[in-house]
Amino acid sequence: MNGQVIAILGIALCAITCGIGSAIGLKYTGSAASGVMAEEPKKFSRIIVLVLLPATQGLYGLLIAFMAMSHIPGADAAASSGWSVFGAVLPMMIVGLASAILQGQTSVAAINAVGKKSEISGKLIMFPAMVETYALLALVVSILLLQAL
Repeated sequence: MNGQVIAILGIALCAITCGIGSAIGLKYTGSAASGVMAEEPKKFSRIIVLVLLPATQGLYGLLIAFMAMSHIPGADAAASSGWSVFGAVLPMMIVGLASAILQGQTSVAAINAVGKKSEISGKLIMFPAMVETYALLALVVSILLLQAL
């Protein structure tokens, strides 16, 4: 494989894995929210942010993919130049997938707690937000690595 193919593969995998992670996380949160809203539809405004939190990793993966496209080497590039791009998107690729799923699971617990005691919804957002911190760190690392290319 030449460098161009390796870079394109890394970029595509970054967008795909982050999107898959977000989709899985949103499946968890959407299911939990449906259960809470079936009993108390008025709680929608208290749970919508918790439901949507895992979607951010898909957006981060897409952002890194767009940024990395400007670093795709030419068709005759050495494999090492492609591996450089692949390595730069790797933090977001891995952490985006894992953190979206884990954030979805954490958000489910918060959504269920809002179902029982809605007045604590503002405090509960902190738990899935802590998982988001690691997605943001991976985003920053991938951006810095892309800038270093």
